[in-house]
Amino acid sequence: MTNEEFAKKIIETLGGEKNILSATNCITRLRVRLAESDEKIFDAVRKLEGVLGINLDGDELQIILGPGKATSIKNAVNEILQKSKIKIGDGKELHEQIRAKNATPIKLFFKKIASIFIPLIPGFIACGLITGLVGVALKISPELAEDNFIKLLMVAGNAVFWGMNLFVGYNAGKVFGGTPIIGGVLAALISHPALKDIIFFGENLLPGRGGIISVILIAAFAAWLEKNLRKIIPEMFDLFLTPLFTVLISGAAAIFILQPVGGMISDAIGNLATGAIDSGGAFVGFVLAGIWLPLVMFGIHQAFTPIHVDLISRYGVTILLPILAMAGAGQVGAAIAVYFKTKNKFLKKTVASALPVGMMGVGEPLIYGVTFPLGKPFIGACIGGAFGGAVQASAMVGAATLGISGLPLAATTNNVGIYLLGVLVAYVAGFIATWILGFDDPPEEK
Repeated sequence: MTNEEFAKKIIETLGGEKNILSATNCITRLRVRLAESDEKIFDAVRKLEGVLGINLDGDELQIILGPGKATSIKNAVNEILQKSKIKIGDGKELHEQIRAKNATPIKLFFKKIASIFIPLIPGFIACGLITGLVGVALKISPELAEDNFIKLLMVAGNAVFWGMNLFVGYNAGKVFGGTPIIGGVLAALISHPALKDIIFFGENLLPGRGGIISVILIAAFAAWLEKNLRKIIPEMFDLFLTPLFTVLISGAAAIFILQPVGGMISDAIGNLATGAIDSGGAFVGFVLAGIWLPLVMFGIHQAFTPIHVDLISRYGVTILLPILAMAGAGQVGAAIAVYFKTKNKFLKKTVASALPVGMMGVGEPLIYGVTFPLGKPFIGACIGGAFGGAVQASAMVGAATLGISGLPLAATTNNVGIYLLGVLVAYVAGFIATWILGFDDPPEEK
């Protein structure tokens, strides 16, 4: 099927255009909100050819399609919906009631923070892979460091991190309801190299202190201030005075209050993460990787995105990502055990189709299509991930990017050999744990 045909099939299965309130996507999932839904719809979607699995998050149905495909199908679905020009009416009211019921403050906060970084992920992936591949090349041939083309690639690999505060400031301003460019301007203000020549209270200002943590705090404050200034500034002066006062007041708050606070928070996060893994070693890695899959299921994993970014901005790598990536590797091992144990042909086919993308770091098809529905293999996957995480933590392996996992992440790590060893350990441990735990083999569908 073409993308348009596939999109039409999905819309039809979901109950038609009238039943779809919105369609968005992340890297691997088409996310739809429905006016009405039931198990029959979910089962029908799950069985569509090309659908790797589904997940329910409150009133949001997440249809797992894979990288690239999710974006293409979302665009096709929205194009069809736009052409239909359907008015939602009472369905929208029902949707809002369901959404309000399932939207806890913590989940909404995590989603808001994560949404600041989602648009940046392609840049992180591209630059991280460039940096990683150049690093591998330099280990093989150190003399390449003098080659101008290699120097240019090193600059390209660093580009997203060099401008990261500005990107985060712009996105944060937008997410918090302010003017995006003001968020970017304030991020540029606290990152400007000329700050080091300015002295207040006997000390030179420190450009970039607090990294993205400071930027988020400042952008949130500026958005709040801007919205309140619009309430008191006459409309005829709004265009001039609102941005002026927002930048002046927020800039002062940034330099003297919010950036120092952000710096303390950033230092605490960095010291806690590196200190815990340095002192706890393999045990900390075992625990973190072992509980990661349940955290993903509950949506709490979104809270780690700014932590990864902050660690990369401070140290050049995040030592958490290689550990947490082992949860997906453990799941691959668990799925292989299921493949060899099950007599169900449909389950075998599901595992066989989901394994390649699972090894490439896209774990949703295995979570929602294999291990979680079977129960015990999900536990086996957690155990496998835990052992892999112990290997990564014991060697303090770091990754220079985020947004990817599995085998592709190896190229961005500072110790490719140990990372791949940890992946192998997670595969084997996940396989053994699942083989021992066993599972109830589902009967063949007639």
